[in-house]
Amino acid sequence: MTQQRTEREIGRSRVRKEDARLVTGRTTWTDNITVTGLLHMAILRSPMAHATVDRVDVSRALRQPGVVAAFSGRDLADELGSMPCVWPVTEDIVMPHHPAVAVDEVRYAGDPVAVVIARDRYTAADALEAVDVDYTPLPPVLDLEAALADGAPLVHSDKGTNRCYTWPLATGDYDAEKARADVVLRRRYTQQRLIPNAIEPRAVVATPPTASNEYTLYSSTQIPHIVRVTLSIATGIPENQLRVVAPDVGGGFGSKLQVYGEEALALAVARRLGRPVKWTESRSEGYQATHHGRGQLQDVEIAATKDGRLLGLRVDLLADMGAYLMLISPATPLLGAFMYPGIYKMNAYTFNCTGVFTTRTPTDAYRGAGRPEATFAIERTMDELAAELGLDPMELRRRNWIGHEEFPYTSVSGLTYDSGNYEAATDRALALFGYDDLRAEQRERSERGDPVRLGIGISTYTEMCGLAPSRILGELRYVAGGWESACVRMLPTGTVEVTTGTTPHGQGHATCWSQIAADVLGVPFEDIEVVHGDTRAVPQGMDTYGSRSLVIGGVAVHHAAKKVVEKARKVAAHLLEASEADLDFSAGKFTVRGSPEASKTIQEVAFETFHSHDLPEGMEPSINAEHVVDPDNFSFPHGTHLCAIDVDTETGRARIRSYVCVDDVGKVINPMIVQGQIHGGLAQGIAQALYEEAVYDTEGNLLTGTMADYLVPSAVDLPDFVTDRTETPATSNALGVKGVGETATIASTPAVVNAVVDALRPLGVTDVQMPCTPHRIWEAVRQAARAEEVSA
Repeated sequence: MTQQRTEREIGRSRVRKEDARLVTGRTTWTDNITVTGLLHMAILRSPMAHATVDRVDVSRALRQPGVVAAFSGRDLADELGSMPCVWPVTEDIVMPHHPAVAVDEVRYAGDPVAVVIARDRYTAADALEAVDVDYTPLPPVLDLEAALADGAPLVHSDKGTNRCYTWPLATGDYDAEKARADVVLRRRYTQQRLIPNAIEPRAVVATPPTASNEYTLYSSTQIPHIVRVTLSIATGIPENQLRVVAPDVGGGFGSKLQVYGEEALALAVARRLGRPVKWTESRSEGYQATHHGRGQLQDVEIAATKDGRLLGLRVDLLADMGAYLMLISPATPLLGAFMYPGIYKMNAYTFNCTGVFTTRTPTDAYRGAGRPEATFAIERTMDELAAELGLDPMELRRRNWIGHEEFPYTSVSGLTYDSGNYEAATDRALALFGYDDLRAEQRERSERGDPVRLGIGISTYTEMCGLAPSRILGELRYVAGGWESACVRMLPTGTVEVTTGTTPHGQGHATCWSQIAADVLGVPFEDIEVVHGDTRAVPQGMDTYGSRSLVIGGVAVHHAAKKVVEKARKVAAHLLEASEADLDFSAGKFTVRGSPEASKTIQEVAFETFHSHDLPEGMEPSINAEHVVDPDNFSFPHGTHLCAIDVDTETGRARIRSYVCVDDVGKVINPMIVQGQIHGGLAQGIAQALYEEAVYDTEGNLLTGTMADYLVPSAVDLPDFVTDRTETPATSNALGVKGVGETATIASTPAVVNAVVDALRPLGVTDVQMPCTPHRIWEAVRQAARAEEVSA
């Protein structure tokens, strides 16, 4: 009970304490949950991208053996409000009604049109074929520019426009900087749509009230607390009668940062039938119905002097909202608005984003959420500018980035970067990469006409993460705040419970939060349990997304544990008959300064507080503590990623031969977990560069609707990575930590594409649209050759 520890936990590569349970199957995935009387829900989805719904007849489905109920959208319309969008980014934003099940019109292939409930999932799925639906086709809306033209077909005819909003940001006088520039470079980039692929598909179990008069919703979600609030509003169930549980969740990457219609449907059906209901998506169903990521047209203009000094930047963005606004759809591209200038100094910046409705699956946050798009645009443009000026692309970056001695630095977009050292990260990356030797090899291979070209790609990045502070989010019209809560409880026997408002889905919170609390309290790592993901057990929280968990949630744990120590200090001082000021606390033990033999461990204090026989006058019998953090600033990790790639100009095949990244994520709690986050992020960023794309035909049908058509890379498709770190502690939080979950995804995509283009630039290629497939590379080479023949 009084075991102490002396070795520090922070900075130690602990094997994740949650993994033994996860890898041996002692888990509670949502689809594993079985309760008495459970029914199964299946959803009929529109095969058309845009059509009126003229008739929905569920009578044949109701006659199928084992079918309990079936409903059209009209049957449920009075029970369910519009699905929530909590970030109306402008006053005049167009926010169409978003039913959980379509009533009069479907607006994307996959839009729900009917629901069948049966005694098992297979019967429910089979009965969907017995639902009769009559549609009248309407024109699809797919091209972002055409959608804004006069006379274009409308996704929401009652709104009179496909324009969702236009959001501007401007600092300095860009036109004046452009007028005095020696070089003005314009480029257009396409951010293709991406389809999230969490290892666990979405799943929901809804149970109706029991004796406790409480609905319970189990969901594979990243955001149980936000789900609780928003579904209370959507369904009319009082929030204090709704419990939301995120059990073990197998990945999310932003796709489960959402309040989905299926969750609202499950609650509505459970309420109507008085029976628990389960729904689990198939993988192909998820490709249509889980929100997509990215989907942008980026027009970038940069102004510079002839010696490569940046003067100003202009970005015009068209962002595909899809058919409806989901939880934070409008804000997702704007999360990158402040990051297009990256790590570079300039005098003026102008940004305009127009959200556009289309008849495709709605878009929303996907790993990085706006910042990968921004980093891609500026890092690709820096390479293009370097080529225009005849400079080495690394030299151009050095001439323009913020020096380490200039921090804290307020960027041209208005953000204050608190700390960083781009020089240190870059120098380390260059040394590991062998940059000069690779450039020499590149020249030699080019001179001898090697058809396999060597390309070298650079990405020197920073990102804004740890979504906060609340006052800034309020200014940006976000409905909620950016705070996070934690509670630390010292139990009578000396073990510890930590409750956190963040909700892990693979990040290792139980391990890292235990390490943080162990260091503050001086108790063994093994004696700490972390509780999360249940709004009954943890009533206050803002959940997990945007690399906010550690920099806000972990910091909240740190402060709550410090409060426990200070409460325990009062009890220890009383028991040791000493002044609080005379007590030292180290490794879990209070000692009297000058009399080290007089001591009490924090576990002994916890037990003394439990029986409360001898406490200081007026002190409540508890040393437990809560803390809510509302940070002063965002977190700004940074780093340098370098990619060497061999591109076969005869076949178009691109093979990454080496990849080096040096990231600075501030103080590191667990190096092993950081390494895992970096590796996973690299896989996703490289996948966008080379492999993944959601493709639609001219009628709005998703052609990449299965894993046979949509290429998710496996380990054999990815290179070995050389990773390293520099450490510049954050000054905006007590732990000095910065986010890590999205860094590698943000940085890696432009590094890879820059490498591909660098390999082909001597042939006249200045861009290859992502993903850089063999066919696209081959076609780019052929087009450049044809253009050279014409000019000759």
